[in-house]
Amino acid sequence: MSKKVKEWTVLSMLEWATEYFKEKDIPDPRHSIEWLLAETLDIKRLDLYLKYDRPLSPGELEKLRPMVKRRAQHEPLQYIIGFTDFMNARISVDPSVLIPRIETEQLVEIILDRHSSSQSHKESLNVLDIGTGSGCIPIALKMEHPDWDLWGIDISEKALQTARQNAQQNEVDISFKKGNILKPKSIPVNAQFDVIVSNPPYITPDEKTTLEPQVYQFEPSEALFTEDMDLMYGSILEFAQKNLSDNGKLYLELHEHFAKNIQQLFHRNSWNTTLLKDYDKKERFLIVHPE
Repeated sequence: MSKKVKEWTVLSMLEWATEYFKEKDIPDPRHSIEWLLAETLDIKRLDLYLKYDRPLSPGELEKLRPMVKRRAQHEPLQYIIGFTDFMNARISVDPSVLIPRIETEQLVEIILDRHSSSQSHKESLNVLDIGTGSGCIPIALKMEHPDWDLWGIDISEKALQTARQNAQQNEVDISFKKGNILKPKSIPVNAQFDVIVSNPPYITPDEKTTLEPQVYQFEPSEALFTEDMDLMYGSILEFAQKNLSDNGKLYLELHEHFAKNIQQLFHRNSWNTTLLKDYDKKERFLIVHPE
C-alpha cells in the first residue's frame, strides 16, 4: 500500500487494490479486495458500496495489509479469511482441506432432491461421505435433515480435525472416522448405507499446469490429484458393493473428460447409472444403484 494519499477510504482502497491485484494476475481482483475489506471492517460486501467515503483507521489498515500481501501471492481468499459458505453452512477451511466448489453444492442439491420425499417412507437415512475433507457435504445434508445419520471418512487426520470443528460450529452431530478408500476392506464403518457420496481426487497430474496457481500451490494435492482414476472409482465401487443397502444409491462427482469412462466401469459391474451435467453443461455427476 505505497500509494501516497492523505487518507485511505473504502473507495480509494477498492480502486487501488483492484489495480494492484490485476498487475499480479489475481483472478477476480475486484471480488478479492471486496472480500478482504469486508472482512477487515466486519461488514457485508454489499455494504461497502454504502460506505464509499468511510476512512480506514490505522488499525484497520494494519489488519488489511498482510491479507492483501497474501492474496497478491495467489493464496486463496478462503484460506486468508478462514471460511467459506457452503449451502446453508459456514465452513472453516485451511490448507488441510479442499475449498468447497459450486459443483459440490450441486451434488448435495441432487441428493436432497432425490431423497427428501423418502422421509414419508423411512424415518432416517444412513449416509456416508467418502473423502469428506472439510465435512461440507455431510454437514449441509445434516442441517437439512437432522434425523439422517451422517458419516464421513478421510485419509487425512488434519482434515478430520477441521471437519469435526465445522460440525461443532454448525451444531450438527456427524461421525467422522479415518479411512483410506483405496483399502476399502479396512474402512472402520459397520453399517449399510442408503446413500454413499464421494467427491474424490479426479484431476490427473498432467493437468497441474492448467490450474490456477491459487489451486495447485495452496490446496492439498492429495485431495486434487489421482494417479489412477480407475483404481480410485473402482475402490469406491468395491466398497459400495458390500456397504450399500438394497435400494441405496451412490452419488459421485466426476472429471468431465472421463465421465463416460467411469460410467462404463460401473456398467461392466452390472450397475445402473445416470450421468448428469453441472451448471456449465459439463458431465459432472454419476448416480449409481444396483440392478
